[in-house]
Amino acid sequence: MQIVFKHLPLSMHSKAPAAHKAAEAAYLQGKFWEMHDRIFSAQREMSPEKYLAYAAEIGLDIDRFKSDLESAKVKRRIDSDTKEAGAVGVTGTPAFFLNGRFLSGAQPFEAFKRVIDDELKNKS
Repeated sequence: MQIVFKHLPLSMHSKAPAAHKAAEAAYLQGKFWEMHDRIFSAQREMSPEKYLAYAAEIGLDIDRFKSDLESAKVKRRIDSDTKEAGAVGVTGTPAFFLNGRFLSGAQPFEAFKRVIDDELKNKS
């Protein structure tokens, strides 16, 4: 099994671009999920100042993190993910693909179970 996270900062969410940049900058130091989890656990506190605090908490090199936040590499990665989302018809979050099968929006466990069970049955 493989889990892949793709960025899609929604234009209606003014704090999304900075959050995605923070997560991607953390990724460059091997700490994507740690940053991701902190951002999502305190969504009402989303701010560049908070991302710097989280970076320190998870042990990132702060100078590198600050530099990466504004780097062309981080921008290219987020722009590429956003373009890819559009190409496959994703217009909102969350969005999931399970063996190429698209589930849009927040889904109950049963929806995932149904697709997974169906995929496992088709493999036999």
